[in-house]
Amino acid sequence: MTKEVLLSLKGLQMEIGEETQALETITPADYYERNGKHYVIYEEMMEGFTDVTKNRIKFSDSSLEVYKKGLINVHMVFEENKKNMTSYMTPYGTILIGIDTESVLVEEKENQIRVEVDYALEANYQHLADCRIEMELRPREEGINLGYGSQTLS
Repeated sequence: MTKEVLLSLKGLQMEIGEETQALETITPADYYERNGKHYVIYEEMMEGFTDVTKNRIKFSDSSLEVYKKGLINVHMVFEENKKNMTSYMTPYGTILIGIDTESVLVEEKENQIRVEVDYALEANYQHLADCRIEMELRPREEGINLGYGSQTLS
């Protein structure tokens, strides 16, 4: 896998009695592998704010960690069959969240890495939703097929 990648990051929330909510981001990112761990680094901006949040994702076969620093500050740990608690700091206040991870699946191909994480999300010790993260990395020059025929985003 090359250093310059396109990151497709999709989050799904399945709340009881509610419609599934999906959010997808496609952004340029930097990728590298060190000591058997994969790293993805990218920046994001929140609507209505000028500050940038720097993101670092670290993953291996059974865990995924998300570090956010800037407008949002958090270190989320997704470890298979474990529950982790963390403080999620936003411009609007801090929330104590629990992440009860069911599974982490990493699939590597020559020019593609896919990661799927299934977990239950809690806020202040109350179950909020069952969630899934779907992440895909591809070389930037290749683009990401968006499922619209032959169109790609690059």
